[in-house]
Amino acid sequence: MNIVLLGSGNVATHLALALRAIGENIVQVFSPNLINAKALADRVDSAYINNLAQINTDADLYIISVKDDAIVEVARKLADVNGLVVHTSGTTDIKVLSTEVKHAGVFYPLQTFSRTKSVDFKTIPLCLEANEASQLELLQLLATRLSNKVYQLDGEKRKVLHLAAVFACNFTNHVYALASQILNANGLHFDIIRPLIAETADKVMADLPENVQTGPAIRQDEGTINKHLTMLADLPELQEIYQTLSDSIKLVHK
Repeated sequence: MNIVLLGSGNVATHLALALRAIGENIVQVFSPNLINAKALADRVDSAYINNLAQINTDADLYIISVKDDAIVEVARKLADVNGLVVHTSGTTDIKVLSTEVKHAGVFYPLQTFSRTKSVDFKTIPLCLEANEASQLELLQLLATRLSNKVYQLDGEKRKVLHLAAVFACNFTNHVYALASQILNANGLHFDIIRPLIAETADKVMADLPENVQTGPAIRQDEGTINKHLTMLADLPELQEIYQTLSDSIKLVHK
């Protein structure tokens, strides 16, 4: 399959490498930044451009992997292509594409990507949608070669999944950052709680998170909670987060 990749960020990079690894042909990489386009294109033996007027119009698949706000702008420049055009967004409706291009779909990998850390695409859930049965079949065939976890989800379910992912990934990582700030401010290193984080994550691989909740809030240990709130008196933003999360735990486990 001949594929054009539109984007050069974290998702685009990992997806390009994974597609190349299974023998797919990345014929062109687009990025507004020509240096970024070339950097990714060189890794997958592809041509590169920074002007959508130069887009290859004969490819089988066009993957738009840019920030959500830019998807429509890119799609409008693909009105003349005959191949399937997909985006990789968790929250953007397929209609954003289907009003601009002939064949539209979604190819959403549910994972957090960093350029410096490799991932095993076989373990990544791939969520698919298309506006035609034949195009959905094409995506299904490609996805099953990349991953052992392939799902057909409509836009509403994909939005719910993305919302849950923000809680499970983005917010959780931010709380790690807040914990790191508290430790650093008191002469302690983040390394000391890495085993705790690993054990917590390991538990939810085998059980539901509500079944393995621990800590002062679920124990209704008001004395400890009040001590912690006092310790955060000079950090009202963290104090508010601590109180809100403690109240939420109590509510769930009342």
